[in-house]
Amino acid sequence: MLFRSACGQGGGLGRQLVAAVKKAVPQAVVTAIGTNSAATSAMLKAGADRAATGENAVVVGCRRANVILGPIGIVMADALLGEITPAMAQAVAQSDARRILIPANRCDTLVVGVSAPIGTLVEQAAAAVLDGCRN
Repeated sequence: MLFRSACGQGGGLGRQLVAAVKKAVPQAVVTAIGTNSAATSAMLKAGADRAATGENAVVVGCRRANVILGPIGIVMADALLGEITPAMAQAVAQSDARRILIPANRCDTLVVGVSAPIGTLVEQAAAAVLDGCRN
């Protein structure tokens, strides 16, 4: 599984996602890929099995991933305060992996109709990963 960090805030969302997935699917092998080293470090501390940082890590990781989990901005070039490069967004969008995206209303992208707290969205994302493992 491939995980990504969110919005340049040091991997807060990525940390939550890794912890929730490892709790829901303990046998999952989680590869955390951060857009910066702080995000990557936070996801490792949350229980990721391995990790990498940067654009090339995202591109390579998307080719190998079964599931990509992260904020909706990972499919938009220049999103997350400019941390998502066009190559990153393209790699995520064109990956054969199942994409589970958190609708985060930040960084000039608004998803209308989403009002659940981020903790609820993280739980729902982990449940979607678990459902995918069962199917």
